Amino acid sequence: MDWLQQLINGISLGSIYALIALGYTMVYGIIKLINFAHGDVFMLGAFIGFFAITRWEMGFIPALIIAMVVCSIIGMIIERVAYKRLRNATRIAALTTAIGVSFLIEYTMIFFRGATPEAYPQVLPQTNINILGANINSQTIFILVVTIILMILLQFIVHKTKIGKAMRAVSHDADAARLMGINVDNTISATFAIGSALAGAAGVIFGSYYTRIDPLMGVLPGLKAFIAAVLGGIGSIPGAMVGGFILGIIETIVSAIGFSLWRDAAAFVILILILILRPAGLFGKNIREKV
Repeated sequence: MDWLQQLINGISLGSIYALIALGYTMVYGIIKLINFAHGDVFMLGAFIGFFAITRWEMGFIPALIIAMVVCSIIGMIIERVAYKRLRNATRIAALTTAIGVSFLIEYTMIFFRGATPEAYPQVLPQTNINILGANINSQTIFILVVTIILMILLQFIVHKTKIGKAMRAVSHDADAARLMGINVDNTISATFAIGSALAGAAGVIFGSYYTRIDPLMGVLPGLKAFIAAVLGGIGSIPGAMVGGFILGIIETIVSAIGFSLWRDAAAFVILILILILRPAGLFGKNIREKV
Protein backbone atom coordinates (compact mmCIF):
# COMPACT_ATOMS: atom_id res chain seq x y z
CA MET A 1 0.00 0.00 0.00
CA ASP A 2 2.96 2.29 0.59
CA TRP A 3 3.96 1.72 -3.03
CA LEU A 4 0.48 2.71 -4.21
CA GLN A 5 0.74 5.88 -2.16
CA GLN A 6 4.18 6.65 -3.60
CA LEU A 7 2.90 5.96 -7.10
CA ILE A 8 0.07 8.47 -6.73
CA ASN A 9 2.49 11.03 -5.26
CA GLY A 10 4.81 10.44 -8.23
CA ILE A 11 1.98 10.91 -10.71
CA SER A 12 0.98 14.17 -9.00
CA LEU A 13 4.56 15.48 -9.16
CA GLY A 14 4.89 14.27 -12.74
CA SER A 15 1.70 16.09 -13.72
CA ILE A 16 3.38 19.38 -12.74
CA TYR A 17 6.42 18.54 -14.85
CA ALA A 18 4.11 17.54 -17.71
CA LEU A 19 2.26 20.87 -17.67
CA ILE A 20 5.55 22.78 -17.91
CA ALA A 21 6.98 20.37 -20.48
CA LEU A 22 3.97 20.95 -22.75
CA GLY A 23 5.05 24.57 -23.20
CA TYR A 24 8.58 23.53 -24.15
CA THR A 25 7.41 20.94 -26.65
CA MET A 26 4.73 23.16 -28.25
CA VAL A 27 7.13 26.04 -28.85
CA TYR A 28 9.83 23.71 -30.16
CA GLY A 29 7.33 22.01 -32.46
CA ILE A 30 6.37 25.35 -34.01
CA ILE A 31 9.61 27.34 -34.28
CA LYS A 32 12.33 24.88 -33.13
CA LEU A 33 13.22 27.06 -30.14
CA ILE A 34 14.05 25.85 -26.63
CA ASN A 35 12.41 28.57 -24.56
CA PHE A 36 14.48 28.46 -21.38
CA ALA A 37 12.47 31.40 -20.00
CA HIS A 38 9.51 29.04 -19.71
CA GLY A 39 10.48 27.94 -16.20
CA ASP A 40 10.34 31.56 -15.09
CA VAL A 41 6.83 31.96 -16.49
CA PHE A 42 6.01 29.02 -14.21
CA MET A 43 7.48 31.03 -11.32
CA LEU A 44 5.42 34.10 -12.26
CA GLY A 45 2.29 31.97 -12.31
CA ALA A 46 3.00 30.80 -8.76
CA PHE A 47 3.36 34.40 -7.53
CA ILE A 48 0.30 35.62 -9.42
CA GLY A 49 -1.73 32.85 -7.80
CA PHE A 50 -0.19 33.71 -4.41
CA PHE A 51 -1.21 37.37 -4.67
CA ALA A 52 -4.67 36.43 -5.95
CA ILE A 53 -5.22 34.19 -2.90
CA THR A 54 -3.64 36.38 -0.20
CA ARG A 55 -4.50 39.92 -1.35
CA TRP A 56 -7.67 39.43 -3.36
CA GLU A 57 -8.95 36.55 -1.19
CA MET A 58 -9.69 34.27 -4.14
CA GLY A 59 -10.13 30.52 -4.02
CA PHE A 60 -7.88 28.02 -5.76
CA ILE A 61 -9.79 27.81 -9.07
CA PRO A 62 -10.19 31.62 -9.57
CA ALA A 63 -6.50 32.10 -8.70
CA LEU A 64 -5.60 29.35 -11.18
CA ILE A 65 -7.60 31.04 -13.95
CA ILE A 66 -6.11 34.48 -13.19
CA ALA A 67 -2.58 33.03 -13.28
CA MET A 68 -3.26 31.29 -16.60
CA VAL A 69 -4.65 34.45 -18.22
CA VAL A 70 -1.84 36.73 -17.02
CA CYS A 71 0.87 34.21 -17.90
CA SER A 72 -0.58 33.75 -21.39
CA ILE A 73 -0.29 37.52 -21.93
CA ILE A 74 3.27 37.49 -20.57
CA GLY A 75 4.13 34.63 -22.91
CA MET A 76 2.87 36.54 -25.94
CA ILE A 77 4.81 39.64 -24.88
CA ILE A 78 8.01 37.61 -24.51
CA GLU A 79 7.53 36.11 -27.97
CA ARG A 80 6.82 39.44 -29.67
CA VAL A 81 9.60 41.38 -27.92
CA ALA A 82 12.42 38.82 -27.63
CA TYR A 83 11.91 36.06 -30.20
CA LYS A 84 9.97 37.39 -33.18
CA ARG A 85 12.92 39.17 -34.76
CA LEU A 86 15.16 36.11 -34.33
CA ARG A 87 13.10 33.60 -36.32
CA ASN A 88 15.57 33.67 -39.20
CA ALA A 89 18.61 33.98 -36.94
CA THR A 90 20.92 31.13 -35.96
CA ARG A 91 19.79 28.62 -33.33
CA ILE A 92 22.51 29.75 -30.94
CA ALA A 93 21.33 33.39 -31.12
CA ALA A 94 17.76 32.41 -30.20
CA LEU A 95 18.98 30.09 -27.44
CA THR A 96 21.21 32.80 -25.94
CA THR A 97 18.30 35.24 -26.03
CA ALA A 98 16.07 32.72 -24.23
CA ILE A 99 18.65 32.36 -21.44
CA GLY A 100 18.91 36.15 -21.22
CA VAL A 101 15.13 36.52 -20.94
CA SER A 102 15.17 33.92 -18.17
CA PHE A 103 17.72 35.89 -16.12
CA LEU A 104 15.86 39.13 -16.82
CA ILE A 105 12.59 37.75 -15.41
CA GLU A 106 14.27 36.23 -12.35
CA TYR A 107 16.25 39.29 -11.30
CA THR A 108 13.51 41.75 -12.15
CA MET A 109 11.35 39.80 -9.72
CA ILE A 110 14.10 39.87 -7.11
CA PHE A 111 14.59 43.62 -7.63
CA PHE A 112 10.93 44.43 -6.97
CA ARG A 113 10.16 42.01 -4.11
CA GLY A 114 13.47 40.56 -2.91
CA ALA A 115 14.60 36.94 -2.83
CA THR A 116 12.79 35.99 0.37
CA PRO A 117 10.65 32.86 -0.03
CA GLU A 118 6.90 33.06 0.54
CA ALA A 119 4.72 30.53 2.32
CA TYR A 120 1.81 29.56 0.08
CA PRO A 121 -1.55 29.66 1.87
CA GLN A 122 -3.53 26.47 2.33
CA VAL A 123 -6.52 26.75 0.01
CA LEU A 124 -7.23 23.07 -0.64
CA PRO A 125 -8.81 20.63 1.84
CA GLN A 126 -6.35 18.45 3.76
CA THR A 127 -8.13 15.18 4.40
CA ASN A 128 -6.96 11.61 3.94
CA ILE A 129 -8.83 9.31 1.58
CA ASN A 130 -8.44 5.55 1.89
CA ILE A 131 -7.88 3.94 -1.51
CA LEU A 132 -7.25 0.17 -1.47
CA GLY A 133 -5.73 0.47 1.99
CA ALA A 134 -3.47 3.44 1.19
CA ASN A 135 -4.08 6.84 2.79
CA ILE A 136 -3.98 9.43 0.00
CA ASN A 137 -4.19 13.15 0.68
CA SER A 138 -7.26 14.73 -0.93
CA GLN A 139 -5.05 17.63 -2.08
CA THR A 140 -3.01 15.20 -4.18
CA ILE A 141 -6.13 13.80 -5.82
CA PHE A 142 -7.54 17.26 -6.51
CA ILE A 143 -4.29 18.48 -8.09
CA LEU A 144 -4.13 15.38 -10.28
CA VAL A 145 -7.74 15.84 -11.44
CA VAL A 146 -7.17 19.52 -12.30
CA THR A 147 -4.02 18.65 -14.26
CA ILE A 148 -5.76 15.91 -16.24
CA ILE A 149 -8.61 18.30 -17.10
CA LEU A 150 -6.09 20.87 -18.40
CA MET A 151 -4.35 18.22 -20.52
CA ILE A 152 -7.66 17.05 -21.99
CA LEU A 153 -8.53 20.69 -22.74
CA LEU A 154 -5.19 21.13 -24.53
CA GLN A 155 -5.80 18.02 -26.63
CA PHE A 156 -9.23 19.39 -27.57
CA ILE A 157 -7.73 22.76 -28.58
CA VAL A 158 -4.98 21.17 -30.67
CA HIS A 159 -7.14 18.63 -32.49
CA LYS A 160 -10.63 20.15 -32.63
CA THR A 161 -10.28 23.94 -32.98
CA LYS A 162 -9.27 26.23 -35.82
CA ILE A 163 -6.23 27.59 -33.98
CA GLY A 164 -5.16 24.02 -33.18
CA LYS A 165 -5.30 23.06 -36.85
CA ALA A 166 -3.28 26.18 -37.67
CA MET A 167 -0.68 25.23 -35.05
CA ARG A 168 -0.31 21.75 -36.53
CA ALA A 169 -0.04 23.18 -40.04
CA VAL A 170 2.65 25.69 -39.05
CA SER A 171 4.51 22.97 -37.18
CA HIS A 172 4.51 20.80 -40.30
CA ASP A 173 5.46 23.51 -42.83
CA ALA A 174 5.28 27.21 -41.97
CA ASP A 175 5.78 28.41 -45.56
CA ALA A 176 3.04 26.16 -46.92
CA ALA A 177 0.73 27.25 -44.09
CA ARG A 178 1.37 30.89 -44.98
CA LEU A 179 0.48 30.19 -48.61
CA MET A 180 -2.80 28.62 -47.44
CA GLY A 181 -3.78 31.86 -45.71
CA ILE A 182 -2.77 31.00 -42.14
CA ASN A 183 -1.44 33.92 -40.11
CA VAL A 184 1.82 32.36 -38.92
CA ASP A 185 2.69 35.22 -36.53
CA ASN A 186 -0.64 34.98 -34.70
CA THR A 187 -0.37 31.20 -34.59
CA ILE A 188 3.07 31.36 -32.98
CA SER A 189 1.79 33.93 -30.45
CA ALA A 190 -1.16 31.66 -29.65
CA THR A 191 1.25 28.77 -29.10
CA PHE A 192 3.26 30.83 -26.61
CA ALA A 193 0.03 31.94 -24.93
CA ILE A 194 -1.27 28.39 -24.47
CA GLY A 195 2.09 27.03 -23.30
CA SER A 196 2.55 29.92 -20.85
CA ALA A 197 -0.98 29.50 -19.50
CA LEU A 198 -0.22 25.85 -18.70
CA ALA A 199 3.05 26.90 -17.02
CA GLY A 200 1.12 29.46 -14.94
CA ALA A 201 -1.34 26.77 -13.88
CA ALA A 202 1.58 24.51 -12.95
CA GLY A 203 2.99 27.34 -10.79
CA VAL A 204 -0.22 27.66 -8.76
CA ILE A 205 -0.47 23.88 -8.40
CA PHE A 206 3.20 23.65 -7.35
CA GLY A 207 2.76 26.39 -4.74
CA SER A 208 -0.33 24.72 -3.31
CA TYR A 209 1.41 21.35 -3.20
CA TYR A 210 4.83 22.38 -1.79
CA THR A 211 3.71 25.56 0.09
CA ARG A 212 6.93 27.47 -0.66
CA ILE A 213 7.78 29.75 -3.57
CA ASP A 214 10.65 32.12 -4.41
CA PRO A 215 11.89 34.06 -7.48
CA LEU A 216 14.38 31.33 -8.44
CA MET A 217 11.97 28.44 -8.02
CA GLY A 218 11.51 28.03 -11.78
CA VAL A 219 15.10 27.01 -12.53
CA LEU A 220 15.15 23.37 -11.40
CA PRO A 221 11.52 22.45 -12.29
CA GLY A 222 12.06 24.15 -15.64
CA LEU A 223 15.14 22.04 -16.35
CA LYS A 224 13.36 18.87 -15.23
CA ALA A 225 10.37 19.69 -17.44
CA PHE A 226 12.77 20.15 -20.34
CA ILE A 227 14.20 16.70 -19.56
CA ALA A 228 10.63 15.34 -19.50
CA ALA A 229 10.01 16.87 -22.94
CA VAL A 230 13.22 15.31 -24.30
CA LEU A 231 12.35 11.97 -22.69
CA GLY A 232 8.94 11.90 -24.36
CA GLY A 233 10.24 13.25 -27.66
CA ILE A 234 10.43 17.02 -27.86
CA GLY A 235 7.81 18.33 -30.26
CA SER A 236 5.35 15.59 -29.26
CA ILE A 237 2.49 16.66 -26.97
CA PRO A 238 1.64 13.11 -25.80
CA GLY A 239 5.37 12.55 -25.30
CA ALA A 240 5.64 15.58 -23.00
CA MET A 241 2.75 14.28 -20.90
CA VAL A 242 4.17 10.76 -20.61
CA GLY A 243 7.70 12.06 -20.02
CA GLY A 244 6.50 14.26 -17.16
CA PHE A 245 4.67 11.40 -15.47
CA ILE A 246 7.63 9.02 -15.86
CA LEU A 247 10.06 11.57 -14.43
CA GLY A 248 7.80 12.31 -11.45
CA ILE A 249 7.34 8.61 -10.66
CA ILE A 250 11.08 7.89 -10.92
CA GLU A 251 11.93 10.80 -8.61
CA THR A 252 9.39 9.65 -6.04
CA ILE A 253 10.66 6.05 -6.16
CA VAL A 254 14.27 7.21 -5.74
CA SER A 255 13.22 9.15 -2.63
CA ALA A 256 11.09 6.26 -1.32
CA ILE A 257 13.96 3.75 -1.41
CA GLY A 258 16.19 6.04 0.66
CA PHE A 259 18.12 8.02 -1.95
CA SER A 260 16.33 11.36 -1.57
CA LEU A 261 19.59 13.28 -2.05
CA TRP A 262 19.87 11.72 -5.51
CA ARG A 263 16.36 12.56 -6.76
CA ASP A 264 17.52 15.64 -8.71
CA ALA A 265 20.50 13.76 -10.12
CA ALA A 266 18.17 10.99 -11.31
CA ALA A 267 16.53 13.37 -13.78
CA PHE A 268 19.87 14.21 -15.40
CA VAL A 269 20.92 10.56 -15.48
CA ILE A 270 17.70 9.90 -17.42
CA LEU A 271 18.58 12.75 -19.81
CA ILE A 272 22.04 11.27 -20.48
CA LEU A 273 20.63 7.78 -21.03
CA ILE A 274 17.85 8.91 -23.37
CA LEU A 275 20.31 10.97 -25.44
CA ILE A 276 22.60 7.95 -25.75
CA LEU A 277 20.02 5.22 -26.31
CA ARG A 278 17.15 7.01 -28.04
CA PRO A 279 17.94 10.64 -28.94
CA ALA A 280 14.50 11.19 -30.53
CA GLY A 281 12.73 10.30 -27.27
CA LEU A 282 9.99 7.77 -26.58
CA PHE A 283 7.45 9.29 -28.99
CA GLY A 284 9.84 11.13 -31.29
CA LYS A 285 10.81 10.10 -34.78
CA ASN A 286 14.21 10.30 -36.41
CA ILE A 287 14.01 12.81 -39.27
CA ARG A 288 16.50 12.78 -42.09
CA GLU A 289 17.69 16.15 -43.27
CA LYS A 290 19.33 16.94 -46.57
CA VAL A 291 22.66 18.67 -46.20
